[in-house]
Amino acid sequence: MFRLLNFCLLMLISAYGYACKFSNVEFATDFSGGRLAQCQQVSQDTFLLTFNPENTPINDSPWYSFKVTAKQPQTVNIVMQVNDGKHRYQPKISRDGKHWQKQPYTVNNRKMRLSLAASSQAAWISGQEIISNVDYYQWGKNLAAHQIVEQGVIGHSVQERPIYGLSARGEGKEWLVILGRQHPPELTGALAMFPFTETLLGVSPLALSFRERFNILVVPNLNPDGVYLGNWRHNVNGVDLNRDWKTFQQPESSAVNDYLTALVADKQKIAMAVDFHSTRKDIFYSMPHDYGLENPQLVNDWLTALQQAIAGAYPDFQVIQKPGNNPDKGVFKQYIADTFKVHAITYEMGDETDRGFIDKLAVEAANTLMTTMLATQAQD
Repeated sequence: MFRLLNFCLLMLISAYGYACKFSNVEFATDFSGGRLAQCQQVSQDTFLLTFNPENTPINDSPWYSFKVTAKQPQTVNIVMQVNDGKHRYQPKISRDGKHWQKQPYTVNNRKMRLSLAASSQAAWISGQEIISNVDYYQWGKNLAAHQIVEQGVIGHSVQERPIYGLSARGEGKEWLVILGRQHPPELTGALAMFPFTETLLGVSPLALSFRERFNILVVPNLNPDGVYLGNWRHNVNGVDLNRDWKTFQQPESSAVNDYLTALVADKQKIAMAVDFHSTRKDIFYSMPHDYGLENPQLVNDWLTALQQAIAGAYPDFQVIQKPGNNPDKGVFKQYIADTFKVHAITYEMGDETDRGFIDKLAVEAANTLMTTMLATQAQD
């Protein structure tokens, strides 16, 4: 019986990429978003992989992402354990790093187990699909190829990565603000943010009318360091950016605050904000309608319209709204409400929500938001 208990040699590949090399099998994280702390071979074909957070305490959302290759084809049994947390994300597999499907697995005693056929062709295993900093930049560049959109740097992260903003600016003074990727693993929020934004920037009569009155600012990737490093939640300083919107101790949140403050100083007006995230279910966190904000029924009217719009194709789906007010928590929607006296919403998609539905819901959400905002009284 093969009883070798082998800890792998962690070999430095790049600043934050490592490889665990055994006689036939290799695990690597030499790509954006890769995350793996330690590897141990416990039998001829079984490997124990360990994952650590960037720091503690931390939200219980362990991220993992790695490549598997084998010199000679073999079945690889993988046991994954996390320190300071329990598994949240169901594994996905890709053979090219771009196209993903669900990977069968089991969980027992907080250890996740899965098997795959390994070969010289890499297989990626990840908690969610991978959307890298480069992907965001290219997406923005493609949008900016149209004259209505401009992509520019609004600030830099702790590690000096650029934080890009996309703006569509017309003759009006009112702004819709869209934010994404404060928390690196929350990919379903990103999958909603893309079609939502593309609908706003489209050429439908509704979108054209909307942009005649409203300007749009999109900051799709606020935490590029965390995205690159495969962090569970925080920026490189170990701070939850969605708790920093009161003190602005981090350069990422400060960059957005500075940009919005400059807009207002230029006699512009923030009208509404949407912040994209993921959680275990589909839900919209809002401010209370009686909080004293402009257009107090704006979000209620929007989500009611969204429910009606989506009901035909998805009669069983229920739009869930959860109002809340916590001035000391430092979250983005509270910051928008308290600073600019307007509504903001945290748009959460479930971790395992069907990807096709995420896309369709986002399109309807964008269309109904535009209709609802256009029904409000214009601000001079």
